Amino acid sequence: MKVAVFSTKPYDRTFFTAANQSSHHELVFFQPHLSMETVSLAAGFEAVCVFVNDTVSAEVLGALKNLGVRLVALRCAGFNNVDLETARTLGITVVRVPAYSPYAVAEHTVGLMMALNRKLHRAYNRIREGNFALDGLMGFDMHGKTVGIIGTGKIGRVTAGILKGFGCRVLAYDLYPNPDYASELGFSYVSFDDLLKASDIVSLHCPLTPQTRHLIDAAAIAKMKDGVMLINTSRGAIMDARALIQGLKSGKIGHLGLDVYEEEADLFFEDLSCQIIQDDIFMRLLTFPNVLITGHQAFFTQEAVNNIVDVTLANITEFERDQQCQNDVLKSLV
Repeated sequence: MKVAVFSTKPYDRTFFTAANQSSHHELVFFQPHLSMETVSLAAGFEAVCVFVNDTVSAEVLGALKNLGVRLVALRCAGFNNVDLETARTLGITVVRVPAYSPYAVAEHTVGLMMALNRKLHRAYNRIREGNFALDGLMGFDMHGKTVGIIGTGKIGRVTAGILKGFGCRVLAYDLYPNPDYASELGFSYVSFDDLLKASDIVSLHCPLTPQTRHLIDAAAIAKMKDGVMLINTSRGAIMDARALIQGLKSGKIGHLGLDVYEEEADLFFEDLSCQIIQDDIFMRLLTFPNVLITGHQAFFTQEAVNNIVDVTLANITEFERDQQCQNDVLKSLV
């Protein structure tokens, strides 16, 4: 099958090319994001392969349909950037990678917690400057702290398991709680408000939906403990960035770790080191010494990328052979 692969980096080419030797699809790699400005690149292709910051709006889908594209293959779990109703109306199949490595994201999540708590990012810079003073670097024992996990899918559950290993008390909130998971891993489901009030650390692991957009806003932050640590490795728009800034300024938020950002599409995965970044909110976040931001890096392990590529190619193969695709987004939402 002839596939236009958008938003590609060198590592995408390397992993896809190696894995495609057994699939034998015709992959053509494009560096730009998919958008109305670049959709014409998909002319002559049966499928497009896209990532988290590609735009698959109604307008783009209409253009893809006119170009003869029948499949949108997401090489990620989230599908909030796709207008699913338009895809259904146009008869365009949308597939995704529902799980690739929950360990990758969960381990990065806990890494952010530890780096912020023990101020490793600040200590690293101090030592390189010959400053061995410990003032301002005091952390706290993770053991005995209460961590609130919002979203108990695979990543949330793995994160909970790691934190239980630290000796943390784990609380969880999920629209669809699973008592078996709670019993197995030793955590407790509570209401959203109770989780916010009781947690020393709050970690987000839920998808971006209309119900979760700006779930963490000024009102939610006001219910949290003073000096709370907030971690987000899920989707940027689950947090209101302006509210985060106010929480940091007031001291309500004591530590903030982000691997995602609401307006990341124009920032993340690009080298902007020689440019002036125009996003004032993002730049304001970077001024706080108790904020640590990584550029949508949590998924980025060899195992996870291998799984993403393998499942993406398998999805394309199943579609090409007219087989029932288990990762068809539209059918899973019926």
